[in-house]
Amino acid sequence: MSENKSGKFLLGAAIGAIAGAVAGVLFAPKSGKETRKIIGDKAKECGEKCKEMVEKGKEVAKEKIHDVAEKVEEQTK
Repeated sequence: MSENKSGKFLLGAAIGAIAGAVAGVLFAPKSGKETRKIIGDKAKECGEKCKEMVEKGKEVAKEKIHDVAEKVEEQTK
């Protein structure tokens, strides 16, 4: 799978996971205080996963930049 397609897949998977978590929390028979705590916990968890995905994206971008730079250098020799 190309990087563009895998990036779109990861984004879609993340959005689907978030939507599923929110729907599950909102339809669960809990008190408002419990629900707010669960939503807060899930938001923190989602934020951490997003940070991980951003870091992975940065690593992939750096690798691609390095690869392109090497190819350009080879072509200019």
